[in-house]
Amino acid sequence: MIQNSSFTSDKGVARWLYLGVFMLMVQILLGGITRLTESGLSITEWNPVTGILPPLNLHQWQVEFDKYKTTDQFRYINSDFSLSDFKNIFFWEWLHRAWARLMGLVFIVGFIYFLVKKKLRSNMVIPFIILFLLGAIQGAIGWIMVQSGLMPEKIFVGHIQLTVHFISALILLCYTLWFALSLSVKKTSLVNNSPLRNRTYIIIVVVFFQLIYGGFMAGLHAGSAAPTWPLINGQWIPAKMETLSPAIKNFTDNKIAIQFIHRGLAYVIFLMMIVWVVKIRKVRGSVLFQKLKWIPPVLLLLQILLGIFTVINSPFPNKLVFFGVAHQLNAMLFLVSLIIIIFMVRPGQHAIVK
Repeated sequence: MIQNSSFTSDKGVARWLYLGVFMLMVQILLGGITRLTESGLSITEWNPVTGILPPLNLHQWQVEFDKYKTTDQFRYINSDFSLSDFKNIFFWEWLHRAWARLMGLVFIVGFIYFLVKKKLRSNMVIPFIILFLLGAIQGAIGWIMVQSGLMPEKIFVGHIQLTVHFISALILLCYTLWFALSLSVKKTSLVNNSPLRNRTYIIIVVVFFQLIYGGFMAGLHAGSAAPTWPLINGQWIPAKMETLSPAIKNFTDNKIAIQFIHRGLAYVIFLMMIVWVVKIRKVRGSVLFQKLKWIPPVLLLLQILLGIFTVINSPFPNKLVFFGVAHQLNAMLFLVSLIIIIFMVRPGQHAIVK
């Protein structure tokens, strides 16, 4: 990634990228709302140009509703839907797609503007190519995910496809954030501490797998299989975790096993963060670093609480939407805070006040 050698001239580009980070976070949240309200299959076609506008009259609404009626989700779950009900779920899927188009426009227009103004240095070319490729791949994955729910005998999008879509969105978010940080954070704000950097990397790896299982939880509606805490349906190690064959499927398709793993990883991350806090409290650095280093543990505590409330309220759709979205938002903030720490902590001799 870019080394910041022209801090002042890069500020405008950095602000533009931070706007992209914000828009990506909003998009991921809209995706969460779309999933929790089961709105993702309400639009059965991908029309990049004509799909920008929603239906504008009763006839157009009826045409879209008739298309939705051909899905098995309508046949087996929402056959009692009125046109008004359909409009409610259509809104979230349309907004999710419209926001994606707006993001693409912001990135393309911004790129052209800074290119014309000669604000883009030669060493930004490859990072921008990667960024646009990641964005294009994310869009393609999104449509593949929707198609997985439009197949015969499918009433929801595939949880594997949903998770890939979620994780790829987070990768794009982290890449854009790293790009922006490389253009805006002064070298004097960085800290040299190899042990802390390595510990943070390990936590991010575990968080990566935790996010995967969060996607599985969401896609399989696994929370409602055991809406209890701290026990899982009255047991610390629940039964029915090995019911699928071949056995490997229990790690990807068994709701109880997935919830057990998701909870277990949360406890592991909590213990790792305790050690991380013990070590980082002795580390001194820039004023910016001193302010930022306490954010990850605070967000983790909040994330655990939100996770508990999300599971407990999973049988109640309205409460699930609220807590599920809050849980997803805080997960993004926690990941972002770790990425910022990793960016600021560089390899080298560590600064510790004993």
